[in-house]
Amino acid sequence: MSRLLSRHRIVGTAAYVGTGLAIMFFKLMPLSPGEARLPGPDLMMCITLAWVLRRPDQLPAVIIAALALIGDLMLGRPFGLWSLMVLIATELLRPRAQRWADQPFLFEWLRVAVLMGLMVIGNRLIMALFLLPLPALGPIMLQWLASVMAYPLVVAAVRSLGVRRLSAAELEMMGS
Repeated sequence: MSRLLSRHRIVGTAAYVGTGLAIMFFKLMPLSPGEARLPGPDLMMCITLAWVLRRPDQLPAVIIAALALIGDLMLGRPFGLWSLMVLIATELLRPRAQRWADQPFLFEWLRVAVLMGLMVIGNRLIMALFLLPLPALGPIMLQWLASVMAYPLVVAAVRSLGVRRLSAAELEMMGS
């Protein structure tokens, strides 16, 4: 049984990394150059938070940090800053995942929305502290709002991939 759980953990980690790399690939494609559009949601952040709340055992901190660092490099963000925000957020969620499992989804959605907002604020504060150029607040807030609105759809997509919360029996087997 331990071998089966280990295989599920490896498959889940590989699925997360593959999904993250695919999202980055499509973000880098020039789908509509020259057109000013509304900013879309940060799907990678949504997927990471949803996955950690459902299967924290499948996403070690090293994998999350490595994928976020690759995103920083590829998308031209300040190197390591957003990765730090994502890593702090996931490590705050990890111990709470089982406690929140019994509560309605609306509470999870609200908590994740607040956490995403704190990530954005923390990112801007550190950028301002180190005198980095700050992007305009309007598009950042629209991206936050789009991410909050997309979170339930991302959770549904993650569940369709087979990522579900662990039962108490599965948690007990993993602990032994």
